[in-house]
Amino acid sequence: MPTIRPYRPEDLPALYDICLATGAAGADGSHLYRDRKILGHVYAGPYAVLEPQSALVVEDEAGVGGYIVGTRDTFAFEKRLEAEWWPALREEFAAPPPPREAWTADQRMAQLIHQPPRTPRRVTEPYPAHLHINCLTRLQGVGIGRALIAAWLARMAQSGAAAAHLGVGPANARAVRFYQAYGFHEIERLPAPHNVIWFGIATA
Repeated sequence: MPTIRPYRPEDLPALYDICLATGAAGADGSHLYRDRKILGHVYAGPYAVLEPQSALVVEDEAGVGGYIVGTRDTFAFEKRLEAEWWPALREEFAAPPPPREAWTADQRMAQLIHQPPRTPRRVTEPYPAHLHINCLTRLQGVGIGRALIAAWLARMAQSGAAAAHLGVGPANARAVRFYQAYGFHEIERLPAPHNVIWFGIATA
């Protein structure tokens, strides 16, 4: 049976692999990116490295196949990213030149490294924590995602965060249905170029 456990540093490569394997609106994104780590640099690595106490993984006989990462304080975490995470990556990945319409998938991620969007305070103040969750196909549809979220929300409640948010692209219809079924409510949806739906939920 799959087991949910706290993240360990040796899990980091698996988190990067899972992030890429679910990086196309929940489907395999490995064909989209030339650099196999750039997606994880944005959406998985910083949480595992900078806030490992807020990370959980699910492991079965095949290894680590899913994770949930996040932070109890989005506003503080974004400031920490600017000081401790993005500078080295900006040395590694060049900012993409215009026009935006010609950017590759890698260049779109590089732009997020050079100009990471700040979550609006109208979202972070009432919903200070936030999360990212991904599971490989073998662990989808069997209740693992719900169990991961429940365990993570309990951990956030214990840390003093009363509510959490997440952002999802409207194209990821399966994820939208999943979050709605779990009990997340829509805070707002922003059109392009943001193209995101903000969902929120109480931690307890």
